[in-house]
Amino acid sequence: MTASDAVTITAYPDGPLLVRGAASLQTVEGEPIEVTRRTVALCRCGLSTIKPFCDGTHKAAGFRTDV
Repeated sequence: MTASDAVTITAYPDGPLLVRGAASLQTVEGEPIEVTRRTVALCRCGLSTIKPFCDGTHKAAGFRTDV
């Protein structure tokens, strides 16, 4: 594995999880979720209309995290 292959997940304060790298995502049923970018933002507030991805709704909802 090279550094460019590494996957990192960063919790953005009061926002989404940023996933960088060649990650593969799947549904609860094990079906693949198409990812077209090397960096994706995953919803943590539960209010996004495009789950599992973040749509920015956390800002209007006042979502807060400890991290």
